[in-house]
Amino acid sequence: MHLEFEKPIADLETKIDEMKNLAQNSGVNVDKAIASLEVKLESLKKEIFQNLTSWQRVQLARHPDRPYTIDYIYEITDDFIELHGDRAVKDDKAMVGGMGTMEGKTIMFIGQQKGRNTKQRQMRNFGMANPDGYRKALRLMKMAEKFNIPVVTLIDTPGAYPGIEAEARGQAEAIARNLKEMSVLQVPVICIIIGEGASGGALGIAIGDQVLMMENTWYSVISPENCSTILWRSWDFKEQAAEALKLTANDMKKFGLIDGIIEEPLGGAHTDMKKAAVILKETILKNLKTLEKLSPRDRIMKRIDKFSKMGVYVE
Repeated sequence: MHLEFEKPIADLETKIDEMKNLAQNSGVNVDKAIASLEVKLESLKKEIFQNLTSWQRVQLARHPDRPYTIDYIYEITDDFIELHGDRAVKDDKAMVGGMGTMEGKTIMFIGQQKGRNTKQRQMRNFGMANPDGYRKALRLMKMAEKFNIPVVTLIDTPGAYPGIEAEARGQAEAIARNLKEMSVLQVPVICIIIGEGASGGALGIAIGDQVLMMENTWYSVISPENCSTILWRSWDFKEQAAEALKLTANDMKKFGLIDGIIEEPLGGAHTDMKKAAVILKETILKNLKTLEKLSPRDRIMKRIDKFSKMGVYVE
């Protein structure tokens, strides 16, 4: 699947494939022509992806082929044991978590999981967790703290589930408790937005020593569509809303709301999942090495100080 702004790239890739088939079937040597087109393709990709609008970044973050939490976890860990349930109500399939090892280091991974097809999306509730999901996440974090295991959260959600049942079971309380507990967690905590980072649904697992965003992701209190609906009473202004919300990784870094940006393969993480996973793994290990040099008290104080300084206020 190609997005609207990727069509010039798709057309050129099709042309290259046609020339390769021609050469194979007819025996005509077109190597120079193919090489020339491949150089042109690389240049076109750089031109397009270095000048993406905020709305185009949102589209890439939602790309159906983009790697999800479980994709990354199984790619970057040597083994992974998923843990289930909040020990109170149920096992929320929209929130996944468990222990895996990277380079011999045990890490507690937690993140939202979307589905690839209709059946999976229904099971995963489109990555929108209920209170049970946030309570499961907190249970795993406290388990990690007990055994001195660092925590890595992978955030990709259009928001916490807003249903009546979720509200009745304490959605706001579950998220608020996570914010409080994560701020004083004794072990290193790294939070990474790998797709969509919407509202409290994202924030519920995003309080960490290092908060990072992958290059083609977004992080905001509201989606562009919903913002457009509120301001203009229509979804038709979602592109303007995306620009106004300043929700890209570059915007977040500029405002000091995140600590860094993780580079993606040219064209987005979905074009080369293995390379994207390698970059992600290297980033996690590098940051853990730095964080583990600090004492738990120093990490907590730095964490609290960082979030306390965010925002603008007037007394």
